Amino acid sequence: MRVSHLLTGAVAAVAVAAATATAVTTATGASPARAIPAARLRPAPPPVRYVALGDSYTAGALGGDGRPGQAGCARSADAFPALWARRHAPASFTSVACAGATTWGVARQQVSALSAGTTLVSLTVGGDDAGFSHVMQTCVLKLWNSGCLDAVASAGAFITSTLPGRLDATLRAIRARAPSARIVVLGYPDLYDLSRSAGCIGLSGAKRAALDRGAGLLDRALSAAAARNGDVFADVQPHFAGHEICDPGSWLHAVTFPLGDSYHPTAAGQERGYLRAFTAAAGR
Repeated sequence: MRVSHLLTGAVAAVAVAAATATAVTTATGASPARAIPAARLRPAPPPVRYVALGDSYTAGALGGDGRPGQAGCARSADAFPALWARRHAPASFTSVACAGATTWGVARQQVSALSAGTTLVSLTVGGDDAGFSHVMQTCVLKLWNSGCLDAVASAGAFITSTLPGRLDATLRAIRARAPSARIVVLGYPDLYDLSRSAGCIGLSGAKRAALDRGAGLLDRALSAAAARNGDVFADVQPHFAGHEICDPGSWLHAVTFPLGDSYHPTAAGQERGYLRAFTAAAGR
């Protein structure tokens, strides 16, 4: 009799527990915990292998410790690629960016740094193809507006007609060497804050407006090329807004001597302008 009573009590307890669990599940909407099959677990992302390509805006000329040397490329440890690498600790990092690099130089002299294992690439290019240095020197040295405006117009015609093909060829060359990489094409900032131009010494308002138009046209060409080739365009202009030449605390060097060093990002421009734009586009 005692054994029977004990068995009856145990069965009743089990029934009560089962009923209680069912009630809790029904009330809360919770479902019993299930083991996740190993095949459904998200695999760890591959290690980042980052290569920086491009011109002086990536090399970091005048951005922090930018200096001649290193084959004359003026690479800086304070350029945005080096800053990104220090903060994100990729498996590998290489910068072969060089002051004065054109699309031809990137495609034929820099892409050898890439490999099938490269997972991330940054690129600034196009300004030297369009004769940025010549345009800038013309605008600074020519007294009258006409010479500057003509130089910007000539560069604009090149950007519209010839540069797109060169950009496509360069991006294809990069993709061929790094087929699995995320390729981030970065643009160029507006040089002048035209809303403050009236109280800012230096070039005339007409010259400043022309230079900004040229930068905008170049950025549109870069954005379109990135879209055509399935790559990512990082617009730096919003990050430089309020920190252009004529703004207090500009993140861009104004006219310097030698003239070829003018209009490059300062250390703040590299860190707060380019680094922020690249970090958002890199997806890491």
